[in-house]
Amino acid sequence: MVTDVNGSLRDMARRIEHHTTSPHSAEKVFGAMVDETYLRDRLAAIGGTNAELVSFSYADGKASYELKQGVPAEHLPSVAKSLLGGDLVIKRVEIWAAGAGTVEVTLSGVPGRLDGAFTITGNGSGSKVTLTGEAKVSIPLMGGKLEKVIAEQVVVLLDKESEFTTQWLANRG
Repeated sequence: MVTDVNGSLRDMARRIEHHTTSPHSAEKVFGAMVDETYLRDRLAAIGGTNAELVSFSYADGKASYELKQGVPAEHLPSVAKSLLGGDLVIKRVEIWAAGAGTVEVTLSGVPGRLDGAFTITGNGSGSKVTLTGEAKVSIPLMGGKLEKVIAEQVVVLLDKESEFTTQWLANRG
């Protein structure tokens, strides 16, 4: 807990930095991240309950899209279950251009968000994707616990997405 400028106690945001690697080039991984078919395939494979590509646009090498993903209540930690009272719905807006992207994530029923930036860089013969961001939940006493849960779940999701991307690209030669 920290004291803000008004003297009120609040939770600090939880920083997230996570790296995944791929045997595919940065150009191929970026190409997948801005491909509508890839996004639909990824959501179908690992998007969870009622997953959908809400919006997608691509022009002049820049992509912008919104994803909706669901996590059934039975797969949530007890602290999240008690707060949500049901399934978790994740809304995720990503904007990508030239091997880098931003992400904004909001969660249904939770006064908080995750904001971050992605980079895709060459890594030997493959590539590395890095997410740097912060999870912030504005609930007194519970915010820090939920930020920890969010950070842990983001890492699990990014690892699954990385595995999916590697397979998806391998299947396309």
